[in-house]
Amino acid sequence: MAFNLISSLVSGVKGGVVGALKGTADIGSASVKVIKDVTVTSVKGASDLVGMGIRVPASIINGALSGVSELGVTVVKAVKGTVNGAIQGSMESGIKEKEAVEGAVAQALYSAKDLGVNVADVAVEAVKGAVEGVKQVGGDSISATKTSIVAALDAAKSISDDTFTSVKDALSGGVDGAKDILDEIKK
Repeated sequence: MAFNLISSLVSGVKGGVVGALKGTADIGSASVKVIKDVTVTSVKGASDLVGMGIRVPASIINGALSGVSELGVTVVKAVKGTVNGAIQGSMESGIKEKEAVEGAVAQALYSAKDLGVNVADVAVEAVKGAVEGVKQVGGDSISATKTSIVAALDAAKSISDDTFTSVKDALSGGVDGAKDILDEIKK
């Protein structure tokens, strides 16, 4: 049952994103609202999804980035808005901030790997999108920064040691406050 719901969610999001963004000049900006709306609609349509927590935003990201890739758009450019929209929609639908952030950020990295995109660049944009998304819905942006960095590092580590190193370096140089968080994590 859960697998069918998640699989349907991924397919539905991909189709919704392709349909809504096809022909749009600025995919990055437009994707925030589109992804947020698709997330809210999807979760409302299947209330069982809220109980699946982290898997919902991950599935939204999976479907959305597949859809963006299908449109021929550079995935890295779309990640920030996609993660932002998925987190806003997830949180507005009742999914906890930590689950929304972890699921969206980690899946962005896994999708980047699957799509052959630079995972380190995606990590930076995913963290920025997560923090903006949480901030937009009145969440704790400081906590979101730490949660998203840890989620990115965990996902990168599960991909490979080289990916972990490149993501850690990219985050340190590309995300405000990341260096302090990385130093704190080392302790």
